[in-house]
Parts: sequence; structure tokens; C-alpha cells
Amino acid sequence: MWVRSTLAYRTSFAIVAAVSFVTTFLDFAAIMIMFAHVDALGGFSLPEVAFLYGTSSVAFGLSDLLLGNLERVGARVRDGTMDVLLLRPVPVLSQIAADRFALRRLSRVTQGGLVLGWALLRLELDWTPLKALMVVMMVVCGAAIFGSVFVAGAAFQFFAQDAAEVQSAFTYGGTTLLQYPPTIFAKDLVRGVTFVVPLAFVNWLPALRVLGRDDPLALPGWVDFAAPAVALLCCALSGLAWRAGLRAYRSTGS
Repeated sequence: MWVRSTLAYRTSFAIVAAVSFVTTFLDFAAIMIMFAHVDALGGFSLPEVAFLYGTSSVAFGLSDLLLGNLERVGARVRDGTMDVLLLRPVPVLSQIAADRFALRRLSRVTQGGLVLGWALLRLELDWTPLKALMVVMMVVCGAAIFGSVFVAGAAFQFFAQDAAEVQSAFTYGGTTLLQYPPTIFAKDLVRGVTFVVPLAFVNWLPALRVLGRDDPLALPGWVDFAAPAVALLCCALSGLAWRAGLRAYRSTGS
């Protein structure tokens, strides 16, 4: 319904999508400006940073497209519209995800995909089937990990009510963090996004394997392939958190 509503005004949609595309591209434009003054960032070349940027942006863009509307859970708790969703014979999570579905968010996926494609063409690597599979794994598992963060953040809003910005710090903030090499950040921060909120499994750890780079934390080599297991664990934990939050809901203001 929301897609049909959006496409009913094609010119308006095209303008909004174009603006969204340009806005998201400004992030990569900032990276290009930096590389106009330096040859490497944390030891990474422009194509390598573009590879990190592309995988992070596409993975996050897919999760944002499908689950980005979960940020509105706190508002629904406050205004009472959550009660309406509970009356329908459809999972509440699906209803919130589909409500006001924003097709314009495809612009982020498209822009990230273009940067990723450019990076793959510029990287001077000996490609193998395993490395190609790891690129696909980063996008799919990364989307699942970001999606689980969206769900966990939405569950937290049942208790905090107005915590959309806290959720955004780990979703929008997380994807911005992963667009840069881990070597430019303090090791404590890298440990935090590896062992506490495992965003490093979106692209940092697999990308280091693909690019032939050393892990700044010196973790065992098998960790680079752990993204599918981490994604499944994150989805399971976020599902439990969502059920706990939904059961704690007691109507408006609870």
C-alpha cells in the first residue's frame, strides 16, 4: 500500500530519491576529500576504504529499508497507537516494519552498491571463490546484524519510551564507524564493537581477511568467518528482547 502510494506521485518520488542519493553520497565525498590530501588513511588506500564504505552502506541500507521504521516504537507507546497493532491478527513487528514503508531508502542501497562496485574494480587482489563469497556474506550477515540492532533498540523503547536517538547511535552511528578502517580507532573501541555490540562482524573482520590485512586485536583467524554465527545469535537475542518488551507493554505511557 505504501509503495503504491509513493509511486502514485512519480515525480515527487524521483526528486526525494535523488536528494536522498546525493545526501548519502556526501559521506563518501568527505572521504574522497580526505584522500585528496593523504595517500592512505590508517594504512588503507582509497579503494580499500571504499570497500569498507560500500559493504557497510549496503548492509545497513537493506536493514534500514526493511526495519528502519522500528525507530517509531517509542512514539507509538506514547500516543497509544501500539494498542491498535495488538488488535490485529498479524505480528506486531511486521506491522511496524511495513508501516510508512519508505521506498526512498533504496537510494542508500544504490549509492553504497555503486561505491562497492567501484572499489571491487579498483582493488588489486587475487580473487578466489572464498573471497567473493565473503563479500556476499558481509552484505547479508551485516544486514542481519544491523537488523537485530534495530529490533533490540525498538524493544528498549518499550521501557525507555523516548530512546530513538540511543538506537540511532548504534545503527546510523555504527554504519558510519564501519566505513573507516579499524586501525584509526583506539583498541578499546574496536574491542567494544567486536565483543559488546558485534558490529565489527558486519565488515571489519571479514574485510581484513579479503584485503589481506592484519587484525589490530590479533584474534584467531577463524573469527573472520564467524559472521553467520554472530548474525544468528544476534537475531535470536534481539527476538527474545522484542518479546520481553512487548510483554512488558501495558498500554499508553507504560
